[in-house]
Amino acid sequence: MSSILWLIMTILQLYIYVIIAMVVMSWLVAFGIVNRSNPYVRQFGHVLDRLTEPVFRPIRRILPDLGGLDVSPVIVLLGILFLQRFIPELFMSVFTP
Repeated sequence: MSSILWLIMTILQLYIYVIIAMVVMSWLVAFGIVNRSNPYVRQFGHVLDRLTEPVFRPIRRILPDLGGLDVSPVIVLLGILFLQRFIPELFMSVFTP
């Protein structure tokens, strides 16, 4: 069972990196450092949008409008950090005799 636990934890850690990349990308576009008309930047942004938007969209629907501030990545990161602590405890309690 430890290999399944390792796989789950690795996927969660990789998704944290994807969320951080999405946040940094949005800041770079917002401050005019990166231009979305560049095909490579557009493709990278599209990939990040496709990976994160299905998770962010339900949270954005629940949260009240905070103006230009999007806190959905913070909430998702907190949820992932909770899962990274909870899942090993769950595995140990279920699979330990």
